[in-house]
Amino acid sequence: MLDKEFLDKVCDQIISETRIIDDKVYFSFSSLFSSHCKEVYSLNKEETEYVWIKYKEGLTTLMDKKELIHKEKV
Repeated sequence: MLDKEFLDKVCDQIISETRIIDDKVYFSFSSLFSSHCKEVYSLNKEETEYVWIKYKEGLTTLMDKKELIHKEKV
């Protein structure tokens, strides 16, 4: 059974380390996402898949917020 509370915290941490500068995304990890999750957080395949889905959702939200901020400045 997935510990979604823990996995959500992992996802939040990875998102907090992700930067968007000049419409380019800079990740906090240099390896593949799955390798990073396994090496740093000891996640298995199912847990990594859950975090990946949440990460993509969070990244989309982060990019949308940046776009809104940019539009407000223009």
